[in-house]
Amino acid sequence: MKKLLFQFDTDTHPSVFDTVVAYDGGADHVIGHGGLTPENITALVEGTMFTRAPKDKKNTAIFVGGSDIIAGQALFSAVQNIFFPGFQVSVMLDSNGSNTTAAAAVAKLGSSGPLSGKKAVVLAGTGPVGQRAAAMLAMEGAEVSLTARKMARAVQACDNMKARFGVNLIPIEAFDNNDRSQAIEHANIVFATGAAGVELLSADQWCNNTNLEMIADANATPPLGIGGTDVMDKGTVRNDKIIWGAIGFGSLKLALHRACIAKLFEDNKQVFDAENIFALAKEMA
Repeated sequence: MKKLLFQFDTDTHPSVFDTVVAYDGGADHVIGHGGLTPENITALVEGTMFTRAPKDKKNTAIFVGGSDIIAGQALFSAVQNIFFPGFQVSVMLDSNGSNTTAAAAVAKLGSSGPLSGKKAVVLAGTGPVGQRAAAMLAMEGAEVSLTARKMARAVQACDNMKARFGVNLIPIEAFDNNDRSQAIEHANIVFATGAAGVELLSADQWCNNTNLEMIADANATPPLGIGGTDVMDKGTVRNDKIIWGAIGFGSLKLALHRACIAKLFEDNKQVFDAENIFALAKEMA
């Protein structure tokens, strides 16, 4: 029996990246639907629930994606609310790689040194990866700040993660590189999660910071988010700091993403969100 993965995306066009990784993770067919909301998802979910016998339901699964993590969370919840005992399939949330990318990066940082009790700053952290990474760092016991160019956006992101995970994050308004340099002055850990091709810190703004112990940068498009680092850095020591570049931890992200897809087909009751994806990342790291 074919393993079918239904890719339910909140964006107009389902992510090609997610489609490719789904095939690499073991799906036989990936069927993408875009522009989905909690209001228009019911018939599609019911189609996954009612078409196969109980013993065969494990061969159907749902992947929720899109560029907006809050919209993704709402869709993810709506999908599960349609299920009822005996009629459900496995489901995974990874809007814009939020769970798998954040989990891989934070797991690699954790493999490089202790996170508990450290001061961490997530730069440009209002996107899906930044929000989830900030929450995961906080769950590991770090004191986490999150920056945005406008305070209102930083506050909203912190509130989002407080509502979802019960963690307390500190919002910081940091309009430019100089503001971000000040924001990391006392930080032990910095994770850059800004837009592709935007430098958030120059090399001279971090290399002489004696408090700083570890850096991760999720940006793989030149110029990198953190100047003076390399996209291939894989626990590389530069200026006495441990550096993880986007490709450096990206191999774990891809392996984690594929592993989660494979697990969706083990039975029909798997639910993959931040907590268990992060737990799996720490095992794999």
